[in-house]
Amino acid sequence: MDSWLRILLCLVAVSYCWAGCVEVDSETEAVLGNSFKIRCISCKKRGETTATTFVEWFFKQLEKEEFDRIYIYRYPEFETVDERFTGRLKWSGSNNTDDIQDMSITITNVTYDHHGEYMCRVNRTLLFETHDYNTNVTKFIHVTVVDKENRDVASIVSEIMMYVLIVVLTIWLVVEMIYCYRKIAAAGEEVVPENASDYLAITSETKDNCLGVQPQE
Repeated sequence: MDSWLRILLCLVAVSYCWAGCVEVDSETEAVLGNSFKIRCISCKKRGETTATTFVEWFFKQLEKEEFDRIYIYRYPEFETVDERFTGRLKWSGSNNTDDIQDMSITITNVTYDHHGEYMCRVNRTLLFETHDYNTNVTKFIHVTVVDKENRDVASIVSEIMMYVLIVVLTIWLVVEMIYCYRKIAAAGEEVVPENASDYLAITSETKDNCLGVQPQE
């Protein structure tokens, strides 16, 4: 009974836990004509503190020197403010909250015009009982647009190793099956008599032994 009570208490405690936040760098190579997610994650230093956050995205093409603002997200509203990205930007970050930690966006149907440097500016206000505290975080992501996806060496090596492991395990399984089959067949040959007369002799001997045991009891 005590063990079940502990399990229930653990489940209740888990329901009140906050999911961890990890800042992961964004991928930087977009494929022409595909969708591409630009990741921007900014974790709060104190997860138990509530906050309100809005984010601004900026873009600078290679031949330009200044950033242009292209997207604004303040829950639950968003706005695309650059015609180059009209109908192409989609929010891919935190949902149903204004305490945002994932500010990622997705570009649909990537073109060569989307090649350049992106800036993610996070405006966060931490809400304390006595005062509010404002912080700003800025992250830069350089995105290149390619015709075809270029696989990195690590993914190629891991895929080759996976196939090699599958082949090795398959061969090992076949060898084990053959070995077990031969062992079982050899054991069966030792037990089975060579002819019917041997079988009758073994049967009669067994019967005599059984009859000899009964009087002793």
